[in-house]
Amino acid sequence: QVQLVESGGGLVQPGGSLRLSCAGSGDIFKLLSVNWYRQAPGKQREWVATILSNGHANYADSVKDRFTISRDNAKNTVDLRMTSLKFEDTAVYYCNVRRGSVSDWGQGTQVIVSA
Repeated sequence: QVQLVESGGGLVQPGGSLRLSCAGSGDIFKLLSVNWYRQAPGKQREWVATILSNGHANYADSVKDRFTISRDNAKNTVDLRMTSLKFEDTAVYYCNVRRGSVSDWGQGTQVIVSA
């Protein structure tokens, strides 16, 4: 099992920025694609962004051009830099990795966008 720990959530005003971080365990972490998902109150969990082991990134349309995912393999971390935050970005954000049929999740970090 890959242990994942998210951090960096908090309360931010609309238009503000936050940086979330996902710390992964084990040497295998740097070999895996890492995903960020989010779940807003009363809604299903949705995919936000993915970074491959080679650093290539993909984003959901709703966050493209506002969020940036990056990884530091020396530190075993994947960050999600969020800018121009909107009310609708309010959610619990989760880090995820998959190894074949096994999917590992972190506990999540809460992001609240409020005036």
